[in-house]
Amino acid sequence: MSASERTLNALQALLKSTDKQQGFSALFEEICVCPLAVDAETNIANDLVAIINAIFDQNLGIVATRSLLVVLADKLKSMQANLVTIMVGEHLLNILSGQISSFEEQNAQIRELMASAFEGRDDHLAAAKVLAGIPLESSQRKVTNDDKVKIWIRITRNYLEVNDTTLAEQSLNKAKNLIYTVSDRDTNLHFNLCQARIYDAQRNFLAAAQGYHDISFMPIIAEEERVLTLSMAIKCAVLAPAGPARSRALGRLYKDERAATLEEFGILEKMFLDRLLGPDEVAKFAKGLAIHQLAKTADGSNVLARAVVEHNLRGVSYLYQNISFSSLGKILGLDDDKAEETTARMIEQKRLVGRIDQIERVIWFRCGDCIGETGNNQQIKQWDANIHDLAEEVEKVTSELQLLYPEFVARHMTI
Repeated sequence: MSASERTLNALQALLKSTDKQQGFSALFEEICVCPLAVDAETNIANDLVAIINAIFDQNLGIVATRSLLVVLADKLKSMQANLVTIMVGEHLLNILSGQISSFEEQNAQIRELMASAFEGRDDHLAAAKVLAGIPLESSQRKVTNDDKVKIWIRITRNYLEVNDTTLAEQSLNKAKNLIYTVSDRDTNLHFNLCQARIYDAQRNFLAAAQGYHDISFMPIIAEEERVLTLSMAIKCAVLAPAGPARSRALGRLYKDERAATLEEFGILEKMFLDRLLGPDEVAKFAKGLAIHQLAKTADGSNVLARAVVEHNLRGVSYLYQNISFSSLGKILGLDDDKAEETTARMIEQKRLVGRIDQIERVIWFRCGDCIGETGNNQQIKQWDANIHDLAEEVEKVTSELQLLYPEFVARHMTI
């Protein structure tokens, strides 16, 4: 579509004037301050495109043209008209593509404005692509490490919005090389959050849980945001593969006093204490998970189902010294072969202590020969551990009595 007759007439008159730069600047001002109706965005964009064409046709010189593009960028920013910014920006980028080295700063300004416009229209893929075109390594334009990292993080966040973790990680890896030089708290917060989200999307749930938990302590974010990231940390810890590493992660979260106020605390407590989980609890927990956290694994089950099976298997190992394949399968909701396969995998990965007797079709947990000890030695160690635990409990009670009833302790006990 062509520009309006009013703009075309103004351009004809302007081309006859002696101060063309001032005339173009005034024309930008006149068009961009008009009341902006929704159906007028296309017309305004066409008018601005016509002015841009006239500017480059007149060969005003690089300095004058740069100044006019700065004026245009300021007007587009103040208008906050997404469609106008996108239409004008795309046309201007096409013109600049052949002479980008002369207008690197203006190219960057226009691309950032276009990215904001795309984000405003929820077109995050287009926003990421237009930001990726900003030259960050150039002798013509000095870009600080802070600005580079901010751009890369912004690109990462847009790719994450469309679940493209591969390109998101590539962009964040560029920022990772410079983030240590950045002192801005907001930038560091966004970097850490992007890293946690990438770990989460890649199903590296232990790393994601640690990242979210660290973020939940940052005072820079609002209280409700800290609670939300704590909730996300618990979800990721629950979904992580059962084993010592996850037990440590669950322990850190369980000891966080804020966790007790969250809906996820029930399942967190049971997992930390190695109690068996029932189907109703699991179904309730699943309602709060993201789509990627319920994705199917290679064996056809989803991430949550696999995590629960492995957790319940560890729970069974604390309740039973040995158990048959069939009995274990009933408890876990699996057939005999699947129960054996899951147990074998966890033992092989050193996430479970035990051995499998395939002849008797029995699994032995935490037995002496599982860890290279004789039965007598194992029993003695267990006996010593029980005595140690009892002594600790007695000492705790004694300490409490001293604090609460010092006179009673002085009269009746010898410390």
